Amino acid sequence: MHKGAIFPLFYLPPVEVFSRMKRQKENILLERFEHFPKQTYRNRGLIHSPQGKLALIVPVVKGSKVHTRVKDVRISYDFDWQRLHWMSIQTSYRSSAYFEFYEDGLAPFYEKKWEFLFDYNEEMFRLLLRYLKLDISFSYTESYEEQYPDFDDFRQLIHPKVESTVDFTPYYQVFEDRNGFIANLSVIDLLFSQGPQSASFL
Repeated sequence: MHKGAIFPLFYLPPVEVFSRMKRQKENILLERFEHFPKQTYRNRGLIHSPQGKLALIVPVVKGSKVHTRVKDVRISYDFDWQRLHWMSIQTSYRSSAYFEFYEDGLAPFYEKKWEFLFDYNEEMFRLLLRYLKLDISFSYTESYEEQYPDFDDFRQLIHPKVESTVDFTPYYQVFEDRNGFIANLSVIDLLFSQGPQSASFL
């Protein structure tokens, strides 16, 4: 048995994150000091739109790239991405069984403004844990370490370009008849479909 696991904080995290955390349950570390990597789930979430898989990307302030610690990356509001994201989520999930059940909790993430991406992701992560009813204990890294002996390190393994090794349990998706089942989307896809039963699919 491994001592623990280390994860980054993601925007609208994929199902895989919570599936792995549910198995681990404790000794979970959240990475705060890594340099911000581009084109990862740290600032993008995947949803099931009428046209298929859709990436929602949170823009970050120019310069908040390779050599910026992830906790110091600032969100850019040069254009109204929050309105765009929320409209996309509504278009994709308005007809799902549990959208109205979670709508009021998620809406503030598309109304209020957060300065730092890490703080934004952290608040959303805590909300999603509550929605999934997952009792998980976690703490934060105190510095950047390239390796964590005896820890499962998911900082690079959970990535849009890396095929997941998790065996996902299929569930009903709104546009499944049109696009087929799409695995490992944002966990909101699961929540809007299965509601309080969502954790049983992890």
